[in-house]
Amino acid sequence: MKIVIQRVKSASVSMDGRVNEIGQGLLLLVGVEDADSMFDLDYAVRKVVQMRIFSDAADKMNLSVQDIEGEILSISQFTLYAETKKGNRPSFSAAGKPDFAHEMYKKFNEKLAQFAPVETGIFGADMQVSLINDGPVTILLDTKEARKNA
Repeated sequence: MKIVIQRVKSASVSMDGRVNEIGQGLLLLVGVEDADSMFDLDYAVRKVVQMRIFSDAADKMNLSVQDIEGEILSISQFTLYAETKKGNRPSFSAAGKPDFAHEMYKKFNEKLAQFAPVETGIFGADMQVSLINDGPVTILLDTKEARKNA
């Protein structure tokens, strides 16, 4: 799994005439590949909810989304697996097959929801995402290395 984690003051996603929004918390752009397993899913959930990227009283990044009682907006994003080495048109062949990726994305969000309130986009839909960045703080989490070392 590849996940872009953005610390936000607020964020929203519009799709199919519906809007889901959060206050302070994390905006996640979530990509799945076919090699992902429950290990990747559990590792990603643990990292997202425990990552200390919010400021404490001393203005040090020392608090997690759980510590601040923040929210999470999770958006599926297969384009994180874009291959750009050849030509000018990205290839997305490394992205997970839609049925598998959709199921993993759903499970990921269900597990996240055990730790923090979660709003989502619609898998595969055309979505418009808005955010007010907090920082900016943007972190890329890739579970592939953790999987190799497990």
